[in-house]
Amino acid sequence: MDKYFKGKRILVTGGCQGIGRGIALELWRLGANVVIISNNADNLNTLKKEYPSIDIAYVDLNDWSETRKVVDSLGVFDGLVNNAGVIKIESFLDCSAASLDVTLTVNVKAVVNISQVVAKKMIENNVKGSIVNISSQASKAALKDHLSYCASKGAVDSLTRVMALELGPHGIRANTVNPTVIMTDLGRRVWSPPEKSKDMLSKIPLGRFGEVQEVVNAVLFLLSSSASMISGVNLPVDGGFLAT
Repeated sequence: MDKYFKGKRILVTGGCQGIGRGIALELWRLGANVVIISNNADNLNTLKKEYPSIDIAYVDLNDWSETRKVVDSLGVFDGLVNNAGVIKIESFLDCSAASLDVTLTVNVKAVVNISQVVAKKMIENNVKGSIVNISSQASKAALKDHLSYCASKGAVDSLTRVMALELGPHGIRANTVNPTVIMTDLGRRVWSPPEKSKDMLSKIPLGRFGEVQEVVNAVLFLLSSSASMISGVNLPVDGGFLAT
């Protein structure tokens, strides 16, 4: 797998921080030509200073037309990781229209939008590519106060299966990775207090939360030729959470 990514062009959305940054940097270390898109200009510029050979592009994924324009301008890719996402913590009874709109727009519509542009270029250029969408254990199990997030990730799993069905004849694979709580910088701040983490940890048979590299490893596997016969699957990286 190490040699597979050398010279490959891979687009990573939301690749400036957390899981997305981990994915982008590991691909870069393996020799891929990485392009990152994000709506955070400061984070993009900071990353560009640290890694000048990584290409960056700013876009607000809420803007369907501008997103298509920007992604189209970036050229042909061998792989795509739809990592960008938002989360709104609201209960079912309190979830607002605004929260649903922004969550579904970024977590679902943007995945469709970007994947359409990238996949069409793959087909036009006879690229047998791979698309990995970052989903969540929340697509499979109800999480309290995560109504819009759970709904959006359930949609991601479903749309990925349709992508696998319709893009398969063109040699393009589509899969999801479904993590549990991951110890990004934000994850450590939110989940370190025992009173916060106790209930969630009790549902994970391995007894711990995941690390960024563990998600990165799963994404790279699905992007690579090592997973050449795998398409349409939802791969949990959850320590057994969904087995309970």
